[in-house]
Amino acid sequence: MIRWIIFIVFIFFVDFYAFQSIKTIAKNKVLYIFYWLFSIVVLGNVIYQLVTYSNSKGMPQATMFAFGLMILSVVPKVIAILVLFGEDVFRVIKGFSSCFSKSKSTPFFVDRREFVSKIALGLAAVPFVSIIYGMARGKYNYQVINHTLYFDDLPLAFDGFKITHISDIHSGSFDDAEKIAHGIDLINQQKSDVILFTGDIVNNTADEMDLWIPYFKKLEAKHGKFSVLGNHDYGEYARWKTSEEKALNFQAIKDIHPKIGFNLLLNQSIYLEKGNEKIALIGVENWGTRFKKAGDLQLASSKVAKGDFKILMSHDPSHWNAEVKLDAKNYHLTLSGHTHGMQFGIEIPGVKWSPVQYIYEQWAGIYSNVGRYINVNRGFGFLAFPGRVGIWPEITVITLKKK
Repeated sequence: MIRWIIFIVFIFFVDFYAFQSIKTIAKNKVLYIFYWLFSIVVLGNVIYQLVTYSNSKGMPQATMFAFGLMILSVVPKVIAILVLFGEDVFRVIKGFSSCFSKSKSTPFFVDRREFVSKIALGLAAVPFVSIIYGMARGKYNYQVINHTLYFDDLPLAFDGFKITHISDIHSGSFDDAEKIAHGIDLINQQKSDVILFTGDIVNNTADEMDLWIPYFKKLEAKHGKFSVLGNHDYGEYARWKTSEEKALNFQAIKDIHPKIGFNLLLNQSIYLEKGNEKIALIGVENWGTRFKKAGDLQLASSKVAKGDFKILMSHDPSHWNAEVKLDAKNYHLTLSGHTHGMQFGIEIPGVKWSPVQYIYEQWAGIYSNVGRYINVNRGFGFLAFPGRVGIWPEITVITLKKK
C-alpha cells in the first residue's frame, strides 16, 4: 500500500509541475480540464490493469497498452520538468537578490518566463512523438545487424560460416501477424548456415505461442536451428494454482521448440560438422546474476574438449562476466539476449546509450575480452512497454572468419 501511495504522489507531482508550462502559455480552461482528465484516466487505467494482471497468468495486451500510455504521459513531462526546475532555480536566486534591492516594488518571486515554458514544451514534444512512433511502428522495425569476427583457431572448413542470432521472441506480446511474417522473411533472407535462438520464447505461458508456431516453423538454416531457455520460459512471473500446473506449462514451453524445428539444448552440447572438421555448440539453461540460475556451464560443456572451437548460448549476458570469461575451457563466442536494450535509448554514430547500461555491462552488440566475444542481441520481440524507441528489434548475422 505504501508503494502505491508513493507511486501516485510521484505521478501527481510530475503532472502538477509540468502543468505549470501549459498554464504559463495557454489561458484556456478547456485545455486544463483535458490535461488533468487525461492524466487521471491514464493513472487509473494503469492501476486497474496492474491489479487485474496480478490475478492472471500472462501479461494481457491491455496491460501493456496501459503501461505504454503511462510512459507516453510521464516521460515528456519529466523532460519538461528538467527545464522548469532550472527556471525555478533562477527565480529563487532572483527572489533572494530582490531582498537586497533598494526598489520596494521588486517582487520576491518573479513570474515564470513564457519563452522558458515554450522551450520545455518543445523539448517534451520530442519524446512524446518518439514514444508514439515506438508504439505504432518501432516495435516491428526489424534491423539486420552484421558482424564479422576473426579467430586464429577457427577450423578452416568453417571460414565464412554464417550464424543468424535471434533472441527474446516474447510471443505473448505480438499483435500484428503481417509484421511477424515480415520478420521471419528477413531472417530467412540472410541464408545463414545456422539459426541460434537464445531464449524467452513466451512471456509466461506456453499457449502464447500457439498462434505463431506456423510462422516460426518457416525458419530455415542449412546446418540446423538450435535454442536455449530464457528466464521468462520457466513461468516464474505468473500465479499458478498448483506446482503441477506450473510444471505442465514448463514442459509445454519446452515442447514448443521441436514444433518449430529447433533443437533445444538444456545444459547440453552438440557438434556442428562441415567437411572433416567440427565446432562445438553449447547451450545452458538460464543463468543470471539477478534471475533464475538453472544453467550449469560445467555440465553443458562436459563432453567438449578444451581445444575445440566453442560457441556458447546463454540467455543472460551477466553470465559472461560471472562465469564464462573465467572458465578455463575458453569459449570463443557467447550469444546472449535478455536486456532488450531496455527498448529505449539512443544509437547513432558516436553515441550508444540506454538506461540498461547502468545495470548490465554488456547490453547490446559485440563485446570482446582477450580475443573472445559476446554478442548481446537486442531482441526480436518486446515486453511490458508495447514499443521500442531508438533500440530496434534485431536480427544479428555473425560471419566467422579465420585470421
